[in-house]
Amino acid sequence: MQLPIFMAIKPCYRLPLPIKITSSLGLHLPRSNFYSLEPNISSNPRLNKLQNCDIMACNSRILGFRNMLSCSQKPLLRNDMNLGQSRVFGVSQNFKNVVKRGLFFMSRSSNERNFSTTVDTHVKDKNFESVYVQGGLNAEPLVVEKIDLEEEMARDGINKAEGNHGNDEKDVSNKGVGVGVRVGGGEESEIEKEAWRLIRNAIVTYCGSPLGTLAANDPNDKLPLNYDQVFIRDFVPSALAFLLKGEGEIVKNFLLHTLQLQSWTKTVDCYSPGQGLMPASFKVRTVALEENKYEEVLDPDFGESAIGRVAPVDSGLWWIILLRAYTKITGDNDFKERVDVQTGIKLILNLCLTDGFDMFPSLLVTDGSCMIDRRMGIHGHPLEIQSLFYSALRCAREMLACDEGSKNWLRSINNRLSALSFHIREYYFVDMKKMNEIYRYKTEEYSTDAINKFNIYPEQIPLWLIDFIPEEGGYLIGNLQPAHMEFRFFTLGNLWSIISSLGTPKQNEAILNLIEAKWDDLVAHMPIKICYPALEYEEWRIITGSDPKNSPWSYHNGGSWPTLLWQFTLACMKMGRSDMARRALDIAEKRLSADHWPEYYDTRSAKFIGKQSRLYQTWTIAGFLTSKLLLDNPEAASLLFWEEDYDLLEICVCALTKSGRKKCSRGAAKSQILV
Repeated sequence: MQLPIFMAIKPCYRLPLPIKITSSLGLHLPRSNFYSLEPNISSNPRLNKLQNCDIMACNSRILGFRNMLSCSQKPLLRNDMNLGQSRVFGVSQNFKNVVKRGLFFMSRSSNERNFSTTVDTHVKDKNFESVYVQGGLNAEPLVVEKIDLEEEMARDGINKAEGNHGNDEKDVSNKGVGVGVRVGGGEESEIEKEAWRLIRNAIVTYCGSPLGTLAANDPNDKLPLNYDQVFIRDFVPSALAFLLKGEGEIVKNFLLHTLQLQSWTKTVDCYSPGQGLMPASFKVRTVALEENKYEEVLDPDFGESAIGRVAPVDSGLWWIILLRAYTKITGDNDFKERVDVQTGIKLILNLCLTDGFDMFPSLLVTDGSCMIDRRMGIHGHPLEIQSLFYSALRCAREMLACDEGSKNWLRSINNRLSALSFHIREYYFVDMKKMNEIYRYKTEEYSTDAINKFNIYPEQIPLWLIDFIPEEGGYLIGNLQPAHMEFRFFTLGNLWSIISSLGTPKQNEAILNLIEAKWDDLVAHMPIKICYPALEYEEWRIITGSDPKNSPWSYHNGGSWPTLLWQFTLACMKMGRSDMARRALDIAEKRLSADHWPEYYDTRSAKFIGKQSRLYQTWTIAGFLTSKLLLDNPEAASLLFWEEDYDLLEICVCALTKSGRKKCSRGAAKSQILV
């Protein structure tokens, strides 16, 4: 029987109880209702005192179809042999009695500052299957959770542990930067001071610790919908701003608690999302208990409440990207080595790398599963998801522990990275030369040597495209499917292709050349359009379903989103064109504060505030601040992007097959690199 592992989560901790894993990763529940574990009492008197005190414990509970993490309820777990999943019942029992019943144990801590304890013989156990299981009837990990012990520690005169934990990497986070002082030196402007005040007012706390930021914090908004929640996607620019300011605690808490919210429970109509799915957002709710007592719970949304009920594909990808940013900027390498963090990475990878019917190395997703979260005709293989997928794979490859259990993961990642980079570079990039080739395509070609591999009809080329592509520019198209090329320019996907080096150096330069040449179309009076051009007339009615929020040049249909500014800044800095980023930042700085930090802008020239745009949108504020901080701190900015990986060019998936069909144009792809 696998011995249990205690995973320290601040402010809440959870303990998966022992589970036997079969070769097929099925779940075998023990026959008895309770585990009989002998507690390993620490020789440290402080830990013994904590064991004997009456501590309120966190639990996992289910509300409707949602998994909710509580900060005060005391759990009692038993196993249901018929349902194959744990049940949690609140009981009035102190921590000492729980230990005696064998539901919890504590051992000598290898890192008492974090109270990360585990069985001695399994201290280094990072085996993916030893912590989580697959299969079973919607099986959940059996957990006992405990709230932060800060108050108890304070009574004993113990200081709270913060900062880096024994790492040797250089810390570029400028710890100790004071309020009103810029990272690069000098005084902050009044707009920067206002932005910091607003972003701090949007901070959400859980169990007394900062956990994230609200999507929007407009005091005059009487109907916030889900803008009063913490979104994984939205929090990334806020997290980077805090990290670059030297405030990493909120980011660490966010990473750990969203890790606990990974999908294990039913959502829509009794269907289960894949294990490892990260929620789109979550909310801290206060739930009333008996006798005028209350508790805080985390209520995640996996898409069951979203418009269209679409699961968020990009949340897990953003989580991995943010995890790497946290470890790079803070130098806290011990954090990524934690068992729960390593397991979280592998769960996301397992979800994304699962074999399916698709023939392409790109990730197949439905409409509305990313930043463009409404119907916009991006189903299939949208560029935004592919660039984030590529970035997340590169992050995971850096952070996976170097042990025997990670070899297969690393092999799969390298193969997918190689195939994905070749696929996007070869088939998604268009410039005038490529357009001339497409214009002369022959159709209905049947052979492995076909030039028009996806049966693209030249009649699909839109008239606006002829004048859109400059002679020295080009870009990655928005989507590629059989008999269909989505020629719209999608900003986020192109920017992340630059940041992650998904595109070749020549292609990345061409993308920025296009943005500079088409500045009046893509930037105008507010950077930067989410896509160009907008869908209009009959095309808008058919593709969006006559979506009134996505009317032409509004919201995701050609609207201008200031939060894209930080990603534009990072892409420009990587390519040595910071002047373009400063130019865009100057335009935004003149309007954002005066317009009360709106979510997006409308019209072709971005002169109007979005008709349904929320004010005091947190990721608008954070995007502005992060852009400022990146430009002031190029050394830290360099940690957030990737250079070309030439080794990937040598890994040709075609050469690994035994079918004889290994001919590809990999040589053509290589020739674009060596320029």
